[in-house]
Amino acid sequence: MDFGVVLQTNPPASRTVHLAKLAEQFGFSHAWTFDSHLLWQEPYVIYSQILAETTRIIVGPMVTNPATRDWTVTASTFATLNEMYGNRTICGIGRGDSAVRVTNGAPTTLKTLRESIHVIRELANSRPVEYNGAQLQFPWSVGSTLDVWVAAYGPLALKLTGEVGDGFILQLADLDIAEWMIATVRSAAEAAGRDPLAIKFCVAAPMYIGDSSDPRVLAHMRDQCRWFGGMVGNHVADIVAKYGAEGAVPQALTDYIAGREGYDYNEHGRAGNTHTTFVPDEIVDRFCVIGTAEEHIAKLAALKAIGVDQFAGYLQHDNKEETLRVYGETVIPAMRDHVTAKA
Repeated sequence: MDFGVVLQTNPPASRTVHLAKLAEQFGFSHAWTFDSHLLWQEPYVIYSQILAETTRIIVGPMVTNPATRDWTVTASTFATLNEMYGNRTICGIGRGDSAVRVTNGAPTTLKTLRESIHVIRELANSRPVEYNGAQLQFPWSVGSTLDVWVAAYGPLALKLTGEVGDGFILQLADLDIAEWMIATVRSAAEAAGRDPLAIKFCVAAPMYIGDSSDPRVLAHMRDQCRWFGGMVGNHVADIVAKYGAEGAVPQALTDYIAGREGYDYNEHGRAGNTHTTFVPDEIVDRFCVIGTAEEHIAKLAALKAIGVDQFAGYLQHDNKEETLRVYGETVIPAMRDHVTAKA
C-alpha cells in the first residue's frame, strides 16, 4: 500500500512545503492538496517549490475540477511541472465543490467531467487531442506522463470512474462503503472492456494518532476530525437530492445527514467547523482513521484487503508532525511486505 498526505495550502506556503518534505522523509509517496483558489493559496505554485525541494514525492490536487480553469491550462501546468521535475505529478479531479460553490457556481455535469479528463490527460501525456473543434498538442512537451484519478460518490460518477479513470479517489474510510464503491467501479470498468484491476483505488480520510483508551483524548481526536463528516455530507446531500435516501447508495452513507441544516464554506475543511456538529461520533470513527498506531494498522490492513492501493491521510488538525512521525516509524513499515536480508 502507498501512503499520501493531504494538505491545505494555508499561508505561509513554506509551512505546506515543510510538511510535504517531512512526509517524504517519513516514507509517504504522495503529497496532495486541496484546490480551492479563494479559500487557500494557489496549489500549483506551491507544487513547484515542493518538487524543487524533494526527490521522490508525487504532487497533485485532491481535487481539481473542470470549471475554474481552462482544461488546456491545467494540462499545460502539469506538463510543465513534469518537464521541470521528471514526471512527479498526478491529477485528482471531480465535479467541483468549494472552488465553484464559493463563487456561487455549481458542480459541473458528468459529461463535462468526462470530456475534461480526456483533454487534460491527452495533452499532459504529450499527445494530440480534439478540443473546441481543433486538434491541439503542446509542441514543447515530450515524454510527459500524467494519471487522472476521479473523485466520486454517486452511482453515475462511479460508473464514469470505471469507464475512464486511471484511479478512483474515495474521500472516506468506511470499510462497508469502500467495498461497495470499489466493486461498483470495477464492474463499470469490466463492462467498458477495461481491466478492472488496472484502476488504482485511493481512500482519503483524516488520520490522527492518539490514545483512544483515554476518553478525553478520544473526544479530542473526534472533534478535530468531525469537519470531515461535514465535508462529505455536502456530496452526500447532492446524491440524496438526486436519488433519494434509499436504494441507490448505502444507507450508512445517507442516514447521518438527516440533521444537516447548512454549511459555511468559509469554514470548509477546518477543525472546529461549527457547521458539523450534526456529525455523530460513530460517523467520525467510521469515516476517519483515529487512535493508536495499532488501530491505524488494523483498519488500513482491512482497507488493503478489499483492494485499496493508497491511503491518503488528511492533516487538518493540531497533531500534524506527530502523526507523520508515527506513520513513518511504525504504521508505514508495518504495512510493507516483509523482506529479510538473508532468506
